[in-house]
Amino acid sequence: MYITIDEEDKRPVYRQVADEIKGLIASRELREGVALPPVRQVAADLGVNLNTIAAAYRELKKEGLLIVKHGSGAIVSTSSAQAVRKDADLRKPLRAALAQMVLAGLSRSEVLAAVDEEMRALLKNHA
Repeated sequence: MYITIDEEDKRPVYRQVADEIKGLIASRELREGVALPPVRQVAADLGVNLNTIAAAYRELKKEGLLIVKHGSGAIVSTSSAQAVRKDADLRKPLRAALAQMVLAGLSRSEVLAAVDEEMRALLKNHA
């Protein structure tokens, strides 16, 4: 599992970690049933506090993307996430990201090109 932290990013580190893991799940680099590395290992690898990684794992559990069992670790569970999320809930972060792109001065075609590029990257492992 390869995760990076961007110190220039305004999001909290736990959110960056959670978002990176979501991206790995969406691109199928992490599949249903795969165990994630222990919190201590990820924290050591990234050089962050273990509570930061624990918060990311808790967030992903709350969203239905992980099953966390104390002492057993965290396992990817996308099937429960699909049942929990509603279309309107899924669109909120998309709308926020699109608004940021428009406010940054990107044209409609630039936004659509960026969305298309990201979708291709996410779906590259889907058969």
